[in-house]
Amino acid sequence: MSERDPSRPRYVAIITDGNARWAQRRGLPTLAGHEAGADNVKARLRDAVELGIEELTIYSFSTENWQRPRDEVEGLMRMFRERIDRETPELHEEGVRMRFIGRREGLAEDLVERMRWAEELTAANQRITLFVAFNYGGRAEIVDAAARYHGGGEEAFRRLLYAPDMHDPDLLIRTSGERRISNYLLWQIAYSELVFRDELWPDFDRQAFEQCLAEFSARQRRFGARL
Repeated sequence: MSERDPSRPRYVAIITDGNARWAQRRGLPTLAGHEAGADNVKARLRDAVELGIEELTIYSFSTENWQRPRDEVEGLMRMFRERIDRETPELHEEGVRMRFIGRREGLAEDLVERMRWAEELTAANQRITLFVAFNYGGRAEIVDAAARYHGGGEEAFRRLLYAPDMHDPDLLIRTSGERRISNYLLWQIAYSELVFRDELWPDFDRQAFEQCLAEFSARQRRFGARL
């Protein structure tokens, strides 16, 4: 891999939106769209490694997604189990460190055990960290941290978040043409650059990814200062 361009983002988060619409447009079951979306996560993760990204955070299942039809939720849980079992050893071989962020209370114990297993197996890997936001909500994360906070300032509060080791994303990408944050990483994206794309997530390819990184590189980040 060539030396990383310092103007490129090191930490990227993505709202992988549009799986269900992708399936609907093709006359496929909704779960087929989620499967295609999961395949695309793996493809873009490999791109991220080649593009010098150190952390990639993916919005997999939100606290609000429980309101979806029961068969869709059950299918997603089944798919998540199968993907962890099948893909964790492969990602481990590729040097990917896996971390899951979100509430684990209320999840099936066998699913929680799979998540722990994947984290423990890949804990020493350093090529890239994949944060998977599962049963995640930005407000829930802040509420959960606040319940344990006893003062000490921002850094003390940050240590109570789901993944205090996560860096604030340099860049947040959302696919599918929507222009909102949807309760994602509300604390962490305070100064992130935002890029919105029209592609449905399964159609978000390497070229689209590189275009997002190029748009980031063309911006001047001020962090509240006047340059």
